[in-house]
Amino acid sequence: MEILQGAISAVVYQNYENGYAVLRLRCPDGQAVTVVGTIPLATVGERLIVTGRWSTHQSYGKQFEAEFLERLMPQTAAEILNYLSSRVIKGIGPRMAARIVDHFGENTLIVMEREPQRLAEVMGISAAKAEAIGEEYQHQVGMRALLEFFTLHHLPTELAVRTYKLYGEQTMDLLYDDPYLLMDEGLDAPFGAVDRFAIELGVAGDDPRRIEAGLLFELKYNLSAGHSFLPEDKLTAATAQLLSVEQEAVHGGVDRLLDAQRLVRSRLAGITVLYLPELYEAETTVAQRLLEFGKHHFPAPDRLEAMVRSAARDSGLQYSAQQEQAIREAASSGLLLITGGPGTGKTTLLNGILDLFDQMGLRCMLAAPTGRAAKRLTEVTGQEASTIHRLLEAGIDPHTGLMFFAKDESNPLKADAVIVDEMSMVDIQLLHSLLRAIPQGRRLILVGDPDQLPPVGPGFPFGDMLRSGALPAVRLTEIFRQAQESLIVMNAHRVNRGELPDLRSRKSDFFFLPARNEQEVSQTIVDLCARRLPKNMGIPADKIQVLTPTRKGGVGTWSLNMLLQSSLNPPAPAKKERQFGEFSFREGDRVMQIRNNYDIMWKKLDGSAIGAGIFNGDIGTVTAINTDMETLTVVFDDREADYDFTMLGELEPAYAMTVHKSQGSEYRAVILAAWNGSPYLLSRSVLYTAITRARELLIIVGREECVAAMTQNAKIGRRYSGLKLRLQGKEQ
Repeated sequence: MEILQGAISAVVYQNYENGYAVLRLRCPDGQAVTVVGTIPLATVGERLIVTGRWSTHQSYGKQFEAEFLERLMPQTAAEILNYLSSRVIKGIGPRMAARIVDHFGENTLIVMEREPQRLAEVMGISAAKAEAIGEEYQHQVGMRALLEFFTLHHLPTELAVRTYKLYGEQTMDLLYDDPYLLMDEGLDAPFGAVDRFAIELGVAGDDPRRIEAGLLFELKYNLSAGHSFLPEDKLTAATAQLLSVEQEAVHGGVDRLLDAQRLVRSRLAGITVLYLPELYEAETTVAQRLLEFGKHHFPAPDRLEAMVRSAARDSGLQYSAQQEQAIREAASSGLLLITGGPGTGKTTLLNGILDLFDQMGLRCMLAAPTGRAAKRLTEVTGQEASTIHRLLEAGIDPHTGLMFFAKDESNPLKADAVIVDEMSMVDIQLLHSLLRAIPQGRRLILVGDPDQLPPVGPGFPFGDMLRSGALPAVRLTEIFRQAQESLIVMNAHRVNRGELPDLRSRKSDFFFLPARNEQEVSQTIVDLCARRLPKNMGIPADKIQVLTPTRKGGVGTWSLNMLLQSSLNPPAPAKKERQFGEFSFREGDRVMQIRNNYDIMWKKLDGSAIGAGIFNGDIGTVTAINTDMETLTVVFDDREADYDFTMLGELEPAYAMTVHKSQGSEYRAVILAAWNGSPYLLSRSVLYTAITRARELLIIVGREECVAAMTQNAKIGRRYSGLKLRLQGKEQ
């Protein structure tokens, strides 16, 4: 171990995701040294005392690997000038920094910390701006101390930023009092990391705070597996095993959480179960509201039959008996569920209902779970559709960082009817928020295919509604003649029945290309995207979507995205790039937003509107990378949004994506990799969902045995959901 001291003269590389940095350190003897290590928010002019070892990098030569460091604020006027000129403080650029340092010299930072109002003595700084600069500097000092604390305890740097934003200067005291608050909503730190941190701070293995945190973690963790609740005996056993404590101690934790109303106990089909309060409220309220909508009936219009005939004439189609009956039911029903597989006429029926509602003078709102599904709904109906989040006017509370919906009981949707498509994707919490915003006495139509993958979030409301038999529902079963000509449609139905799809045809819209190994799968996929489909079938690469069941392995999303980027958007002198983690974003890349972010500002390309919010699953193209402003610009259809480099963890390449991520979308051509994976991923519902994403062409590349295994694997992971029982009145 050696110790180096000096001031940062340049930040060569900074990974905002994990804090890793490559710096040039100017030592007192004038020597410039390359220092590498976890040094979050490193800034030019900052002074470091670094403990570490020398090493020699194969490409970059001799460098000093930092293992421990002490950070000191710059001391000399020159160091302070470099520090402030790096724009580390909002509102201070190089020219302003020079004026401030000229005025205060080596006392500059002391003035900013203790007497920020004196900054108004400098030309160009008002009293209000002086106060704002002082607040920003205080924030930087507190943030830097917290980052050091988190780094010492091996906690993610981005977690430090979120925690400080939520709790400010009280953060350290609050963490010493209860380290497990890092798992609260809005912070959502992984339990393992927080538990290690708590033990380092002296929390005992059977500490009540640890047991309660373990119970809540188990319930929250199982939300990601789709469970709305857990049976009490399973929850206590799992928590005791997780924490290596006796079950008696866990039972005490359950009692304390029940007393504090942080858990809810209920009985379902004779089993005692435990909910998080928000999930219990969501499930019980959804059941109550759906039953209320289902019982409400409107008088049928006097000219109903004439209206149905008029809707048929307007569409130029002849409705089937099932479709006509469904349109009649929509005229008088408070709630109607519509379901059916591909080619059964769900879209035709939906357009018929919209025509009928228009004749009845009803104001109708259309929505879908994702931006891509909403766009498709707009295209097939000709009427404006939005995401459910936009419909409910989602926003972020600036104080807590948590999402809220402006539309609710006190500010309901102003519509006579609400129609939601792709209901299989809607989880119990989102449905709860939607139903809260629809007043009684309105019409609700829910459309979906329960044979597709269940929601990413907890519950499976649409499937539960249909299986309960307690709500009005129309099941379309007839496959129309035109759809029967499509092997995509017919194979989707074969798979749904548990029959192997036709993989031998060479004259339709569905093809199977065998491969002998992972490398051949990936090479075939790249060749199809880059050469064969654009050249032979006139389908450009940007209209082709590669799907795969898994993220890992040679045919997972990560590997395929790297290969496809290299082929479809290779490096070029004119293309700017930005490294983030292990991926280098490049101008021209196809990317996907991977979480809902209601703060990202966007503007229409034609300048007609601005707004906020980019949502999970939105796909766009990187059009510009500005290294000076440290921003990356993405165009999503007709909207343009700028991402700060610190936000790039919200994007990932989208040349290839998992089947789960493709839900609600339709693509001109789909290529599916079918090689291997876990039984959970190689399932009938995954294969069925992948097939039904293709509009004109579907190509499966891989092993026939894999396709057969997926077809035969009808097991859907059991989800603990009480909605079906509650709709049937079987809570006890």
